[in-house]
Amino acid sequence: MSSYPPHVVILVGPTASGKTDLAIEIAEYFKTRIHNIDSRQIYKFMDIGTAKPTKNQQKKIKHFLIDIEEPINPINVRQFQEIAQKSIKREIRQKNLPFLVGGSGLYMNSITKGFFVPDVPPQNNLRRQLEKLGQKKCWDLLNNCDPLSTKKINCADHIRTIRALEVFYVTGKPFSTLKVQKPPDWKILELGLDRDNLKERILQRTKNMFLSGIMEETNHLISKYGFDLPILKTIGYREARDVLNNNLTIDKAIELTATKTTQFAKRQKTWFRNKNNPLWLNNKNLLKDAIIKIESFLS
Repeated sequence: MSSYPPHVVILVGPTASGKTDLAIEIAEYFKTRIHNIDSRQIYKFMDIGTAKPTKNQQKKIKHFLIDIEEPINPINVRQFQEIAQKSIKREIRQKNLPFLVGGSGLYMNSITKGFFVPDVPPQNNLRRQLEKLGQKKCWDLLNNCDPLSTKKINCADHIRTIRALEVFYVTGKPFSTLKVQKPPDWKILELGLDRDNLKERILQRTKNMFLSGIMEETNHLISKYGFDLPILKTIGYREARDVLNNNLTIDKAIELTATKTTQFAKRQKTWFRNKNNPLWLNNKNLLKDAIIKIESFLS
């Protein structure tokens, strides 16, 4: 591998596509380690609901950027960007091949494309006021103060809409003008993993989550941090919490979680195709195809 510019390999794909298993096989073949780029696996005590690599998998291959903070202390994109870039640069200095794996497109691109993310902490009072206004009113407000952002943010995406308004009201500057790209000096190979039977895989994984302990995991998070822990709004945990609160049956929770996860996976695929455009792997022999592409990239 050439020492300059540094080579970095990335594996992206929607949730439940099998990134973890394939990544471990790739890492074993190339004798490298894995950097997690998943916005939920960075938190401790959230293992089952985030499909975090198991302890055995983490023993096989060293994983970075997993379990780096407690759920009560949210890490925003800018903070994660700084932590991840330091970890990846350390790998490069040690002459290792950084291997990034995840499904969080914004977190991934903040690292590989060098987005400048405004260092604006959550404004809880402002967020509550905006949420009371409703998405349509918030969207109209954003369109007035930052029309460029409305071209990039889906009109139904209330989280990113509120964040863009939050940044505008705190800084006085449109969010779109602050997202400057400063890409690192890396040579990057992006591999994409997708499945024709993704919907079925999501349903099976959701059933397994509820069979293997997401209820107990959610109960532990509630007992440790309280029922109103914001991160419990994450898909799967929200439904498990509703079961614990007797607002849902387990069967209905599984159905809702699978449906929401499928919708989320569609958004992920759209993101990767529009923002990343990776080399999609051949599903007939994923590992072989990945090895061929990586070896060609490194040669």
